[in-house]
Amino acid sequence: MFDAVILANGVFPTHPVPLQVLHTAARVICCDGAIQSFPHADIVIGDGDSVPAQYHDRLIQVEEQEDNDLTKATRYCVAQGWRKIAYLGCTGKREDHTLGNISLLMRYFREYQVKGVMYTDYGFFTPVKGNHVFSSFPCQQVSVFNAGCTTLTSEGLRWQCYPMQELWQGTLNEALGDTFSVEANGCYLVYQTYLPK
Repeated sequence: MFDAVILANGVFPTHPVPLQVLHTAARVICCDGAIQSFPHADIVIGDGDSVPAQYHDRLIQVEEQEDNDLTKATRYCVAQGWRKIAYLGCTGKREDHTLGNISLLMRYFREYQVKGVMYTDYGFFTPVKGNHVFSSFPCQQVSVFNAGCTTLTSEGLRWQCYPMQELWQGTLNEALGDTFSVEANGCYLVYQTYLPK
């Protein structure tokens, strides 16, 4: 399904969904210190400060500090022509890193045309542009985060979407059936849980 998996150095996944994505990946790229959690990775990318010597044969060292290791790994994948990317280990440990990594998913979608999905132990984030139909199930918890839309509506969710201005306004919605749809004139980020409430 994905060209590559990028494993960041947040909380290592324990839920079966992200673990299946990781263990069936065509290739795994670790962000710097994440190699210690998954030593079978194909490539390690970062400044190398958290990479033990035994993994230096797989290290692609990028010294610049303007972007984080997640972005460096994403740029590497895009340079290889890999644009379907699963992101794991991007949340937990530090809330500022979690918020930054989630927001980067939209940057990669817009700037690099990455079809990315970020998996956590509770659900997954998908960046989208325009009209889209999502697979779901009754009582699946859904959040829709506006990223610049001036028109934004939905069908199949308990509460109607609108062009929200604040992040919290798009949270705590719920799917009513096997699909829901969003119509929008721009980009937005959708979060869906694995389990119903």
